Amino acid sequence: GPAGRAEMAAGGAEELQQQQRRRRLGRLSALSVRRRAAELFRWLVAPVEPGEFAGRHWERAPLLVRRGDPGYYAGLFSTADFDAILRSGEVQFGTHLDVTSYAEGVRETHNPVGRALPAVVWDFYQNGCSLRLLNPQAFSTTVWHLLSILQEYFGSMAGANTYLTPPGTQGFAPHYDDIEAFVLQLEGKKHWRVYSPRTDTEVLPQFSSANLTQAELGKPVLEVVLEAGDLLYFPRGFIHQGDCLPDAHSLHITVSSYQRNSWGDLLEKLLPAALQMALEEDVEYRQGLPMGYLEYMGVANSDAADARRTAFVEKLQRLMKKLVDYAPIDAAVDQRAKSFLHDCLPPVLTQSEKQLSVYGFPAQWQDGSPRNVDILITKDTEVQENSTILVPFRCGASKWTPTHKHHAMQIAHSRDTPLLDTALSILSTVKQKHVHENLLHC
Repeated sequence: GPAGRAEMAAGGAEELQQQQRRRRLGRLSALSVRRRAAELFRWLVAPVEPGEFAGRHWERAPLLVRRGDPGYYAGLFSTADFDAILRSGEVQFGTHLDVTSYAEGVRETHNPVGRALPAVVWDFYQNGCSLRLLNPQAFSTTVWHLLSILQEYFGSMAGANTYLTPPGTQGFAPHYDDIEAFVLQLEGKKHWRVYSPRTDTEVLPQFSSANLTQAELGKPVLEVVLEAGDLLYFPRGFIHQGDCLPDAHSLHITVSSYQRNSWGDLLEKLLPAALQMALEEDVEYRQGLPMGYLEYMGVANSDAADARRTAFVEKLQRLMKKLVDYAPIDAAVDQRAKSFLHDCLPPVLTQSEKQLSVYGFPAQWQDGSPRNVDILITKDTEVQENSTILVPFRCGASKWTPTHKHHAMQIAHSRDTPLLDTALSILSTVKQKHVHENLLHC
């Protein structure tokens, strides 16, 4: 009947919309790395211009984008995808999925031990618990693709979590994070309250807060109900909490970046190296401290009027200023670049890119033995110069695959980087001209 045909038409339109979103990501893959990253970020914050976002909101103030387009994120992630992941993936409680609740000011985690079976997970949900899927990029190629492009825009690792919340409930206590957060409302709607940092020390913090109580909060600077297709951005340090209205569930994904990516984090690499270089090259840094300096220095003598104390402080200030001359700024930035390469998601390769990587290498078994195994590099080997950083394909041996389960920011930061040390040495040797046959984008 007409109702059935209308329902089929609506379903067909939704499927077409999802296909269009996937084709959009596919078209982005055909662009240069920098251009596709810029185009994707423009889409993320549209209709706000990226320049306006950078000048008025980035690290400064929240941004709310109301689109009135429930299908804006269609094809990115859905509750159907969530269910499929539970059924087909080795999802483990606590590692990949958290079950949480927040009621009467108390935040609780209800994770059992073992695999997150669909029947158990949906029973928790039916009983009012929120579900947080950690690192959905480990299970969803679409999310993986999104983040792998965005990380090129930020120049910093991009991560994500998805949150499914039942109607009329709240899953998390108020808190602030150490990342720049982009909340993409995928389904349903959610009521959000965002609060400014309470003190100067909470502005752009290095670490996330503990759970806060309602009594510790002031008046929100933004209170809004996000609907499907909307975007909410808030900088690190902004306290936030979200709860579901009684008439709808909520599914959103939080895209995050810029964890430990500040001037201070760069200086943590730079200053020890500068001091080491100064000690090696300048005898003034190796001269002994004045005899008897403990008699007039230290907290106990901080208020003393002593010429020796004045001379001591002036000498120390002069040595600190001279450190700038020994600071290996570019080398420290290279260390940051190494950390980024180590932490970043591998790219979702296009077919042409695969042909230039280990996945397109022609090694095969033929006539009783392996063929085309060795790479022959001669003076005539074609080289490719690119604006992006390239490293040998072995950097892909970081054991991340589309189904790898542990690409969390804190875990990524903690891994060793021996292969990248070798890679950076190679990059330095060839002066950013990279052998075509055994390199790939990372």
